[in-house]
Amino acid sequence: MPLPTPAKRTHQHTRQVTFTGYEREDGLFDIEGHLVDTKTYSFPNQDRGVIEAGEPIHNMQLRITVNEEMVIQDVAACIDHSPFNVCDTITPAFDVLKGMQIGPGWNKNVRAKLGGVKGCTHLVEMLAPLATATYQTLYPALKRRREAQSAEERLKDRPAMIDGCHAMDSAGSLVKERWPEHYVGDEA
Repeated sequence: MPLPTPAKRTHQHTRQVTFTGYEREDGLFDIEGHLVDTKTYSFPNQDRGVIEAGEPIHNMQLRITVNEEMVIQDVAACIDHSPFNVCDTITPAFDVLKGMQIGPGWNKNVRAKLGGVKGCTHLVEMLAPLATATYQTLYPALKRRREAQSAEERLKDRPAMIDGCHAMDSAGSLVKERWPEHYVGDEA
């Protein structure tokens, strides 16, 4: 179902954010995020002179390399366009992500390491959906690994997404169907 018809309006700003996941030949995975902000009008900027309509205000990319356990092996960040000349000097700070594991507590851990003046607001904002894109990229590999586990191992290895949202309620029909060993609802 589409959104309702909007009131009469004028386009001002566009933010495009994309995430792309790759399986590498060496068994690792690269997940890349790309953020671009543009305006429909030109405006003055102290560091860049004028930012023209359609020219990126922000053009930033982030790549993480993870293993099957979703532990970050490598990080690359770049800022090609920003409103301030100093912005791109923060990209080396993202190396603190190396060794971190994507999973429960991810967003809190990211904020602790890169929040406020320790990071770039926009690159940090990208890390939550980048984690989701990582999971989506690795899902086939994780599914193969889970299918190879014994029933006893599957009981210990509860999928992280259970109880993460309405659809994945541990007492709900989806968990009952896909992960019956972790279902906690009524058996009726």
